[in-house]
Amino acid sequence: MTTAATHELAQVNISRLKAPLDSPQLKDFVDALDSVNADAEAADGYVWRLQSEGGDATDLRVFDDDWLIINMTVWRDSNALTAFMYQGDHREMLARRNEWFERPTEAMTTLWWVPTGHRPTIAEAEARLLHLRANGPTPYAFTLRTSFPPGTAEPVAGEVPEGLGCSV
Repeated sequence: MTTAATHELAQVNISRLKAPLDSPQLKDFVDALDSVNADAEAADGYVWRLQSEGGDATDLRVFDDDWLIINMTVWRDSNALTAFMYQGDHREMLARRNEWFERPTEAMTTLWWVPTGHRPTIAEAEARLLHLRANGPTPYAFTLRTSFPPGTAEPVAGEVPEGLGCSV
């Protein structure tokens, strides 16, 4: 007997651009977006991705910073997300990320469980990422390396120390 899943896995990753999206330096990245997004949508376990009317999320602001771009998706589970991340065009994009994005000095990616059918907001993603930066992996915000099963996901006390704010 199988039961319907009560949770799905949300992920967000943000990146600081090295150049404007319309620059020659980012041409290969921008040209590959439609293909990578189509691959994601066709992947086993894919549920949803954040996108604007333009069909991607490159024009959506995160942390009130024009140089940051956001990718946020929902997946059946971490196995489905991982399978997508390390194959095909997406794998090639990962291998080239240092050409297009600044090297991060703090966490830029986090995962968290959402109730089935919930579609996270940018504000929710920002809060989860700040929580991870302040507290490390917890059931509220975690990483692929240190993950937690669906369940308790309350933020820990003192989730974002004063001054942490939006330093990305």
